[in-house]
Amino acid sequence: GVGGGAGPAGEKSFFHGKEERNYAGESWLAPPKDRKKENDHCYAPKRLIHTWTGHTKGVQAIRFFPRHGHLILSAGMDSKIKIWDVHNTGKCMRTYLGHDKAVKDINFTSDGARFVSASHDKKIKLWDTETGKVISTFTSGKMAYAAVLHPEKQNILMAAQSDKKIVQYDMNTGDVVQEYDQHLGAVNTVTFVDEGRRFVTTSDDKSMRVWEFGIPVVMKYIADPSMHSMPAVTLSPNQQWLACQSLDNQIMIYSAKDRFRLNTKKRFTGHANGGYACQPNFSPDGRFVMSGDADGKCVFWDWKSRRIFKTLRAHDKVTIGCEWHPLETSKVATCSWDGTIKYWD
Repeated sequence: GVGGGAGPAGEKSFFHGKEERNYAGESWLAPPKDRKKENDHCYAPKRLIHTWTGHTKGVQAIRFFPRHGHLILSAGMDSKIKIWDVHNTGKCMRTYLGHDKAVKDINFTSDGARFVSASHDKKIKLWDTETGKVISTFTSGKMAYAAVLHPEKQNILMAAQSDKKIVQYDMNTGDVVQEYDQHLGAVNTVTFVDEGRRFVTTSDDKSMRVWEFGIPVVMKYIADPSMHSMPAVTLSPNQQWLACQSLDNQIMIYSAKDRFRLNTKKRFTGHANGGYACQPNFSPDGRFVMSGDADGKCVFWDWKSRRIFKTLRAHDKVTIGCEWHPLETSKVATCSWDGTIKYWD
């Protein structure tokens, strides 16, 4: 491909689009100017409108480009990261090569100009989305199951590690500036709440812990004998609730405010996660909760009634990720270990 400069240790990137800049000199990354939010009311999608193929193994995670959703980034078990056009050609625009093993997590900065990736090769990389260059690589010698950026301080990276720690990096210097070490098992998730002043972590130890950002002491410890591991967590659009994929085939809802209490009235069931960390998600208006499951389904629940509103037979293997489009109120993308990413309307 054009613009495929190779960096150290086999880091390279290929641009697959027509041109990296258009006649007006705008980057291929620039969001279209004419697309606005249609309305605030979300509808559950009904039919398949596009399939993105190109990963040679399963797709572990997908993320729409922040605020605009004109591109979608994918983390492959083939060690590749790809970014795809959403509105026009539906083609792969760029491939990012640099990891040696499956990619576990990907997250954009708030402006989409960069993203971080965590891989089974025990490295976390910060990439320039447009050029495909690796800006920096971080490693503690341990696997990070999640690599999450602070919502306000975008130079701060949190790594949820296999050695029971959450490690906080300053990406400007590459230094580890804090370690949060109280879990008794591998840490699966880090979720910022309260505008980044606190964060919530879940672990194989079946507990949930709440921390003040920057202070390595647990502020709140949530555990009881009935709890199962919750390896995927999402904050609701109104920042009030945490939806947690519990491995007893339920999505549990905890308050994201001071008490972090379990909302016993809100429990979403009827899917079979089969021990997979299927990422739960919300529609942007908060009316729907959604999740993939082990059988390749994507299930939509009505938040108010807790009833299943719709089930899509989405994939041939586990549907591990699902993301609602930020602007198009009835469009959803799903990804699977079957190697495909699908777009629904």
